[in-house]
Amino acid sequence: MGKNQFLLSLDELFELEPGALTGSETLDSLDGWDSLAVISLMALVDEQFGISLQPRQIAECTTIADLMGLVGDRIT
Repeated sequence: MGKNQFLLSLDELFELEPGALTGSETLDSLDGWDSLAVISLMALVDEQFGISLQPRQIAECTTIADLMGLVGDRIT
């Protein structure tokens, strides 16, 4: 999965228009950023990348780019 596809997946997760996220957004600025979004993100990353994220890792993130960093070089 590429960066753009990952961002589109996050758009869907947050119920935003496709292409709304660029990566620089803060998580606090997103209306959909809640505990359900955290669980959905964990499932998405596990399904698409085979990475089991811990809630602690996600809690340390402040931006969409930070979330992308959790999957590292697996985003092509």
